[in-house]
Amino acid sequence: MASELPNKPEGVAKGLADFGYLASEGLATAIFLSLSLKRPLFLEGDPGVGKTEVAKTLAKWLDTELIRLQCYEGLDIAQALYEWDYTRQLLHLRAAEASGRAMEVGEKVLEDEMYHERFLVKRPLLQAISHSNETPPVLLIDEIDRADDEFEAFLLEMLSEYSVTIPEIGPFEARIPPVVIVTSNRTRDVHDALKRRCLYHWVEHPGFDREVMIIRSRVPEVSENFAKQVAAAVELVRDLGLYKPPGVAESIDWAIALGRLGSKELDESSILGTMGALLKYREDQIRVKDHGIQELLDKALARVG
Repeated sequence: MASELPNKPEGVAKGLADFGYLASEGLATAIFLSLSLKRPLFLEGDPGVGKTEVAKTLAKWLDTELIRLQCYEGLDIAQALYEWDYTRQLLHLRAAEASGRAMEVGEKVLEDEMYHERFLVKRPLLQAISHSNETPPVLLIDEIDRADDEFEAFLLEMLSEYSVTIPEIGPFEARIPPVVIVTSNRTRDVHDALKRRCLYHWVEHPGFDREVMIIRSRVPEVSENFAKQVAAAVELVRDLGLYKPPGVAESIDWAIALGRLGSKELDESSILGTMGALLKYREDQIRVKDHGIQELLDKALARVG
């Protein structure tokens, strides 16, 4: 872990930038407060704006483990917390029976052995709570809006105490709470109670200048002028009312694809040939084509000057 956390948001921004993440002033401040106050950070925003990448880069900067829980519809508490390794339990039971030990120790002792911690498969939430290192892990709870209300209520309880009880073993409590990042694409509203437990930040698409810096950082082989053309074109595309506007990840993918084809500047042919790296829905591609590729290109080049 970083030997000493910075005492200003600017230090957080620099620490993340050292690992390739260019955070806005507002986001750097939110992360700084989350680390300082030891509160979970709830990041909400459109898909592709870099919410998940915050947790990944934070773990690298803090030199600690990243534990990720990917939420989805139907996710239950057992899948997020723990389960028993039934195969190993069965092998243990058969070995005891084969050796005659099962008859010696008795049913109660054998049953207690079956629910020993060595047979416990720790899922992300329990991993984060029961970590033994002095450096707390970064726990990423990704796309919480995809989970259901029951799981959300359990998560609220867990984040208030950082402890859980497993009936067969007993309580697990974090000596040092993990650094928690919760993300949401806002496909549904998350309950206010969970948001109140966290610090909140809405992650915007980056502005033009910052997007140019991001592209240059992630795709250093492209020229600054070409990165500006890409950022300008993406900025225009986002304003076309698409079903899925491209995020930063798509901007980077597009720049990589264009560079792989040897493009030095945008033209109509290169845009059409690489549109699949930028737009992932057929309807959005049709909308951009109907708007006019050449018109888009002319505006992007004029924006760069």
